[in-house]
Amino acid sequence: MESKKVSQKLLSRLPLYLNYLKGLPEWVVDVSATKIASALNLGDVLVRKDLAKISDGGRRKLGYERSSLIRDIEEFLDVNSTTCAVIVGAGKLGQALLDYNGFEKSGLRILAGFDIHPSVQKTDGGKPLYSMARLESFCHCYDVRIGIITVPAEFAQDACNSLVDCGIEAIWNFSPAHLRVPDHVVVQSENLAVSLTSLRMQLKNRS
Repeated sequence: MESKKVSQKLLSRLPLYLNYLKGLPEWVVDVSATKIASALNLGDVLVRKDLAKISDGGRRKLGYERSSLIRDIEEFLDVNSTTCAVIVGAGKLGQALLDYNGFEKSGLRILAGFDIHPSVQKTDGGKPLYSMARLESFCHCYDVRIGIITVPAEFAQDACNSLVDCGIEAIWNFSPAHLRVPDHVVVQSENLAVSLTSLRMQLKNRS
């Protein structure tokens, strides 16, 4: 299907659709937008519009062939190609992300972690940890395009600047700091404290 520009919100929903479809029993051949919407607690119209933007395989009354829809979503998300990444911040969170193998299923390969003074040379999972002095040469050698920041807020901008200077094009930020980057660099921030507060308030409102 011809590639189209889609919203950030749609991009955030596509992995949910993909995980749901892959989690269905093998004997499920066809799946409807209505069934997907119900399973994920989303609106029928929203799911139908989303799928229509990334797949032309919808069939009246039958819905989508599951395997074909999986393939369409994976092709749209480009999960079968691999993008290399590094982590700046070799603390517990950084090492946990380094050792998580599930990212490769989404096309992200985290090669190594970097810190000013790493306390160990490898994570428990065997991933290498290096001094920041090696960051630039490593990024150029392995054509690294994504940098992941897991340092405290007060060091986040410095870490970001170092990554940008190395030619990094996208930053996944796990620090609570707001990062300033050039226009050509993409930033995705994950504020764990905000997510936790939202979760607690939803729980409180249900009681």
